[in-house]
Amino acid sequence: PELRKPKSDYKDHGLFVWVLQVVSLEKFRSLQDKMCLLDVSVSAHDGNVITAVLIYLKRTLSKDVLFRELESRQTALRHFIHYLTETRDQRLLLELLRALGRTEDMALLQYKEHLRIADENKRRDFLKSCLSLPFSAEDSGHVQDHYTLLERQIIIEATDRQAERGGKVEIFQKFPRRASILNMPLVTTLYYCCFYHYTESEGTYSSPLNIRQTFKISKKQYFVTALAARAKLKAWSDVDALFTSRNWLGFTRKKSPLSFQRVVDILQKNSAPTQVLQEYVALVDDSDLRISLAQKLKCHDIVINMYRDLKDRQLLLGYLKKMERGSVEERKINELLNNSVRKKRIIFIYYILVARAQEGLETWIWGLR
Repeated sequence: PELRKPKSDYKDHGLFVWVLQVVSLEKFRSLQDKMCLLDVSVSAHDGNVITAVLIYLKRTLSKDVLFRELESRQTALRHFIHYLTETRDQRLLLELLRALGRTEDMALLQYKEHLRIADENKRRDFLKSCLSLPFSAEDSGHVQDHYTLLERQIIIEATDRQAERGGKVEIFQKFPRRASILNMPLVTTLYYCCFYHYTESEGTYSSPLNIRQTFKISKKQYFVTALAARAKLKAWSDVDALFTSRNWLGFTRKKSPLSFQRVVDILQKNSAPTQVLQEYVALVDDSDLRISLAQKLKCHDIVINMYRDLKDRQLLLGYLKKMERGSVEERKINELLNNSVRKKRIIFIYYILVARAQEGLETWIWGLR
C-alpha cells in the first residue's frame, strides 16, 4: 500500500494551487523560472495544475526549447502528450514525437488518422501513403494487410453491387446482401467470400482460397469460417467436402481441425437435418458424449446401434418407449430384440442337441463294451 503523505505536503500543495490562482503565470518570464514552476507543479501531483502550466509553456516557449526541456521531465512529457492527444493537436504531437526520436509512435499516430476518412477510396490512398512510414516490422505487416484488404474490398464491393443490381446472379437474389463489405475485418471478408464466391477460381480477388493465400490465414481459421458460411447456405455437399481426406492409397475418411463436437454445434446452429448431424455425431470420440449428443439431437440410429453393440436389452427396451408408433426406429429396435430372442433360442436348442448327441454317443460306447 502507498504511504500517506504528511500533512505538510498537503498544506504546501494547497498553498501552491492557491498561489497559481492568485498570481498570474505571466510573472514567470525566464526559462529558469518557468522550468522551476513546471517542476514544482509536477511535485504537487495535481494533473490539472501540471496541464495549466504546460499550456502556459506551450504558448510562451518555442517548440524546440519546450521539447528539449520536456525530454528530461518524463512525467510532464506524458501529461503533455495526453493533453495534445485529447485536444487532437496532431501536428504538434507529431513534431514532438519526431523531435524525441519516437518514430514508431509517430508512424502509428499518423496511421490512426485513417479513422477520420469516410470515403473508402481516399482512405485506401491514405493507407498507401502510410506504407513508407517507419513502423516496426510487425506493425508494418499489419498496415500492409490493411491496405491490401481495403483495396480488395473496394473491387469486390463494386463488382457485387453491380451483379446484385443486374438481378442475374442467383445467389444475390436468394440471399440479398445486408451490408457493404467495405472496412469489414478480414475474417468477415473471408466469410462473405465463402458465402457468395465459394466456387470461384483461386485467381480471382473474391476467391476464398485467394484470400486465404494472400493473408496467410491458418487452416483452422479458414475451415471454421468456410464451415459456418456453407452451413448457413445449407450447402451440405460443400460441408462434406471440407472433411473428406484421401490418403495415398486412395481411401477417403473424414478429418477435422476442430473437435467433432464443435462441428456438430456449428451444424446444429445452422439447422442441419438429422441425417447430416448424425454423420458427424458418429465421429465424436468420447462414447458418453456421443450418445448424449445423439439423444439430444434425436439421432436415433446412433443410439440404437450403440445400445446394440453394448448388448443391453434393457436399454433398448427403455429407448423403444420413446419412439413413435410405426416409426422406422421402432421397427428396428423390435427387430433387434426379436433377433436377440431368436438367437438365444437357437443357442439353447444347439446346446440341447449337443448334450443329447453326447448322451447317445456315451450309450453307444457302453454298448460296445
